[in-house]
Amino acid sequence: MLLVIIFSFIGSIFSLIGGLLLIGSKKSAKKLAIYVTPFAAGALIAAVFLDLLPDGLSASSTNNVLTGALLGIVGFFYLERFLNWFHHHHEHSENIHQQRPVAMIIIGNTLHNALDGVAIAAAFLVSPSAGIITTIAIAAHEIPHEIGDFGLLLARGFNRKKVLIINVLSALAATFAAILTYALGNNHQLPIGLLLGISSGFLLYIALSDLIPTIHDSYDNKKLFDFKPLLLLVGILVVAVMVKVAGRFITE
Repeated sequence: MLLVIIFSFIGSIFSLIGGLLLIGSKKSAKKLAIYVTPFAAGALIAAVFLDLLPDGLSASSTNNVLTGALLGIVGFFYLERFLNWFHHHHEHSENIHQQRPVAMIIIGNTLHNALDGVAIAAAFLVSPSAGIITTIAIAAHEIPHEIGDFGLLLARGFNRKKVLIINVLSALAATFAAILTYALGNNHQLPIGLLLGISSGFLLYIALSDLIPTIHDSYDNKKLFDFKPLLLLVGILVVAVMVKVAGRFITE
């Protein structure tokens, strides 16, 4: 339980780096998002296919895990479609977010953070290494996500101090959700395979519907070389190496 609390809290606070940078320098925050977004996309995809899904399949039946993944993808599609709580970073959705009530922005961010906490706890229920890898992948994604949240609230007239307090409290939802999920799962009150499948669907949906379109939207065809696809591969390789190293420690 202590590891879950520590890493979910670290992930929550680490994710605020982008927002804090935005408060200090909008130019620096945007530059950070350019680098972190493709890396986060690769890290999330690798965490799903190299860590969460294999762990889920080893803990439960294939049907349970894949059903969970399907539920995760479809469920979060409908949440985005009807509640509009995801915070996309690509340009065509900026006007939509500018029209959203402030309460919906805060509630959406809090719910998103809580789901991150569920995914982290589900991974820790399998092994500490799975939990740490998932935390790193989620934290990388949360940096550009928080830049968007901070920017939206600042644009609505909130002062910097109030925006920081709101986002810190919202980020703590991840820790609370992680503790609750881990406590229930540790008492065998949650179907771990299904939970890992749902978490995989959630993270995969973020990577494919949010982060990767952002990479495409920011493509400049005037440049001879675009480094963003390379950073996506770096994210995949970093997680792959971490999974491999963690696997060796477990087998030894």
